[in-house]
Amino acid sequence: MSSPSKRREMDLMKLMMSDYKVEMINDGMQEFYVDFHGPRESPYHGGVWRIRVELPDAYPYKSPSIGFVNKIYHPNVDEMSGSVCLDVINQTWSPMFDLVNVFEVFLPQLLLYPNPSDPLNGEAAAMMIRDKANYEQRVKEYCEKYAKPEHIGATAEEDKSSDDELSEDDYASSDEPVTGHADP
Repeated sequence: MSSPSKRREMDLMKLMMSDYKVEMINDGMQEFYVDFHGPRESPYHGGVWRIRVELPDAYPYKSPSIGFVNKIYHPNVDEMSGSVCLDVINQTWSPMFDLVNVFEVFLPQLLLYPNPSDPLNGEAAAMMIRDKANYEQRVKEYCEKYAKPEHIGATAEEDKSSDDELSEDDYASSDEPVTGHADP
């Protein structure tokens, strides 16, 4: 086992042993979800987000990819994709950081101190600058609408379903009885 994979495994185990709910996406240790709670003393308090984490092959020498699965209203998070514009993760990442740092330091700092001068969501950035009270109200509305514990389960199920699945209306309906017998 190479050093980066040992480190990946150790960091993931450390994250799982902390207070975070971690759900693996595949059999490997490269992709997983982490349930993240909005920090106290912020308009995001009370919100719960499912964060998708992808660890590159070169982790910890290369930063993890982080994205919000359920919607969040924030200047530095793309509202449609959930991508995070987070300089510390994307540009100043160091192998000294680990996954627990991402959830205990980096993401809380992002939510506590948004940077409207480097936006991925221009509308949120403009509102934050022009009308902070209205911005905070919109954040709270998004928390109520998209960031409750019941929303996390729904977003995971939506991710697992395929776009080309048939709805009930797409199936041919027939009142004819099914013939034959089920195998015992």
